[in-house]
Amino acid sequence: MNWLGLLVLLTVARLANSIQNTCGWTCGLRPMVSDSIPQDYGMTRIVGGTGAKPGAWPWIVSIQHPWVAGTGHWCGGSLISMQWVLTAAHCFDHIKKISILKVVIGATQLTQLGPEAQVRRIKNLFRHENYKRSDISNDIALLELNEPVDCSPYIQLACVADPILRASELQNCWIAGWGVTIEGGENTSDTLQEAKVQLIDLQLCNSSFWYAGKIHSHNICAGYPQGNIDTCQGDSGGPLMCQDNNADSWWVVGVTSWGTGCARARQPGVYTSTQYFYDWILAQMGLSPFGSAS
Repeated sequence: MNWLGLLVLLTVARLANSIQNTCGWTCGLRPMVSDSIPQDYGMTRIVGGTGAKPGAWPWIVSIQHPWVAGTGHWCGGSLISMQWVLTAAHCFDHIKKISILKVVIGATQLTQLGPEAQVRRIKNLFRHENYKRSDISNDIALLELNEPVDCSPYIQLACVADPILRASELQNCWIAGWGVTIEGGENTSDTLQEAKVQLIDLQLCNSSFWYAGKIHSHNICAGYPQGNIDTCQGDSGGPLMCQDNNADSWWVVGVTSWGTGCARARQPGVYTSTQYFYDWILAQMGLSPFGSAS
């Protein structure tokens, strides 16, 4: 082996070792929760709310604005690498200076963060170049944090659904966030809320008595035909998560985008498909679809 090849191998080994020391080799795991136990708590919901246990969703983050009363919570997001957060583009429609925002990772109760929580600032914001506020199309964004996080049982990386995953076949799907717990509510939740939802066929979701053509091909609908369980204001940017059918790991299959009201019948939550934007996500992070630096 020549010296150049040896140097490359040593560099890769050093990088892999540093990643292993903080976030391990796998994503989508919940060390604080046993996924061997069925996670169906009945009619739990974000609107009307049931609190999640500490460490239940270790990749979810709270994006906070200093001018927001109470907890300061503005939008949600998902930690997909030690320095990158996946969220919604519309969260930044009215933000002129991203430097005033902060990102809280590893939290459950926002007024009492606890020692396991970490706080970062935003170094760069990448909104999709074709995002349109008028029809909320291509509603996806990435945040580059000012410094990497340190992983722990309370802080883990999310798995982004890749194009080969059969997402429509996943059965155990959940939403989580600190948004308001009733439509029209003024205050976001202090404690992280969670709810089990069903993936809804896109053609049904786009039919005349549902969203009547407003759903894009890059959207996912999730909730229930009768309503009652849904994301709401303040949950934007947070994850739609489904457990792998053959493993304990979880996939972030969607980013909370929009909906008509909250928890209304035939008006389920609308999410941006992470599968659809998989290559875009990698490109913003400087990665190729094969996972190596471009």
